[in-house]
Amino acid sequence: MRDLANWLKSAPFGRYATPETFRTCCVPGRGLGRYNREAVQVNRIVGQGDGVSMRDILKYRKQFYEKWLDTRVFCGRGDDVEVVTEKVLKVLERFHSSNSETFTTTRKNDAIGDPKFFSDVVVEGLAPDGGLYVPAKGFPKLEASEWIRLADASYSERALIILEKCIHPVDVSPLELRSMVDQAYGKNFASEFVAPVKHLLEDQYVLELFHGPTASFKDLALQLMPQLFAHCLPQMCNYLILVATSGDTGSAVLSGFSRLKESDRERVGLLVFFPEDGVSHIQKLQMTGFKEGNARSISVLSDFDFCQRSIKRMFGDSSLVGHLAVEYAAVLSTANSINWARLLPQVVYHCSAYLDLLKSGTIGFGDQIDVCIPTGNFGNAMSAVYAKQMGIPIRKIICASNQNCVISDFISTGRYDLRGRKLIVSNSPAIDILKSSNLERFIYHASGGDGGLVRDLFQSLEKQQCFRVSENLLKTMRQEVHGGWCSEEDCLATIHKVYSKTGYIMDTHTAVAKAVADRVHDRTCPLVLCSTAHHGKFAPAVLKALRSPNVPDHPLEQLKALSSFGGPEQMHEALYKSLQEAACQPHTMCQPDFEVLTDEVEAMIQDCFLKAR
Repeated sequence: MRDLANWLKSAPFGRYATPETFRTCCVPGRGLGRYNREAVQVNRIVGQGDGVSMRDILKYRKQFYEKWLDTRVFCGRGDDVEVVTEKVLKVLERFHSSNSETFTTTRKNDAIGDPKFFSDVVVEGLAPDGGLYVPAKGFPKLEASEWIRLADASYSERALIILEKCIHPVDVSPLELRSMVDQAYGKNFASEFVAPVKHLLEDQYVLELFHGPTASFKDLALQLMPQLFAHCLPQMCNYLILVATSGDTGSAVLSGFSRLKESDRERVGLLVFFPEDGVSHIQKLQMTGFKEGNARSISVLSDFDFCQRSIKRMFGDSSLVGHLAVEYAAVLSTANSINWARLLPQVVYHCSAYLDLLKSGTIGFGDQIDVCIPTGNFGNAMSAVYAKQMGIPIRKIICASNQNCVISDFISTGRYDLRGRKLIVSNSPAIDILKSSNLERFIYHASGGDGGLVRDLFQSLEKQQCFRVSENLLKTMRQEVHGGWCSEEDCLATIHKVYSKTGYIMDTHTAVAKAVADRVHDRTCPLVLCSTAHHGKFAPAVLKALRSPNVPDHPLEQLKALSSFGGPEQMHEALYKSLQEAACQPHTMCQPDFEVLTDEVEAMIQDCFLKAR
């Protein structure tokens, strides 16, 4: 490697201050026993004569590098040869030391267990000890010059660079990752910007996360996560993905897994549980009308927390897991945000929002922003925490709740208390959650990785339905997050107020974020509101907020009524089309009984993997 450093410093392109992304090519295959100097020499390519600039040569060669690279170095604007050399050496060392990037659990016990790598945690979903997987060494951090360079990149290019930093190339090679990212964020998103940022009022901006095929922010993760999951699967087993949803995840995961190639769908089944009375009519139609491949949704006559709790119990039931493995060679996994491959892609759009503000000149790099996120399961908020770890200057993360305000109460008091608390069905059902899974990751982060503390707290939550953190830990948490909640009346009033002032229609969840932000934000820096769903998904409530004289009963008519307020440009064509195609037929409902749900799981496995092919 020292020879490589010397060669780089004396190479003909060393005098260029801002080279294109420099790629290192390792041979043979993915090994790093030696490197091939010929693969990185800069001799002229046939057809290019003297006088051609190095930038043009590198641009021409890019197509060849991307076919053969094993890993690459991302250079920031203004990096000189010394900086590039150091980056090359670090990347080569990373490639060689694949065992160094492991994952731990939020309830870790260092005395037991083999090391877990990205492929392992993607397939497993939930850790055996009941905790959630997190990177053992935290997140990589990009330098300011690298972020500045990414400001001019497309969303797909930003995603690729950021995810390459977080996924070891031995787990997913850059070539494979590029293919996945291009498929995930291509023509299936209505906006060419994928997740555009729009100015709303004064210092407030809206990050629109609803341009995907199912009109919610879940698409940003679930168009990519199924590809990562299928890539990491061992070849000898069948896998049943279990998902609990309070609305948007169900249709998004059905859409994402339906886009897998046929050979992957033959050994991957998908079963979605949702609360019968805890999702909107349109959300229900999206899920129950989806009949693609080995996928199905079942409603439960209970709430989201029961659905989520039942799935976590299944993972922890060794007799059930063993029975499914022996009888059907089937393994359970999950696509909820407890799965690392589900949470990781969400980090990208928080980074991208900052880069869009940077590109527009609204801020300079290093200027801080706040973000306000309607949250119930804390996954979206946690991904913002991780974006901050990677170097995005996020000052505060405001967690906005509706009347199910257990998270905002926790941030206020340090006490997480579910005793006697009943879930309230609201106009913002995606955050109608009392038991927040990803809060476990945040406490682990804020406590400096104290797995014993996290284990004790969440075991207390299981047994006593409550826990309390120390004043010191609460103070640490408040350095990064704020909390607040709003009533149903405030939510609807906010929709009307914003529309009256700007003509912009926001959904009920974005309105919760706006209402809370208006109360708690100090207006000393720009604020980004995460718009987590298109307003058409919650049409009756939005029409009511806009004071429509009548609200049609049929969802398609509701969408048409909304277009009379916002105009055709605010219509979500993919959502409208999916409702047109949805079959209005009965769907399976089951009682809130753990044994009943496990029977449905076994029946799904039989249907998926025992049928004749």
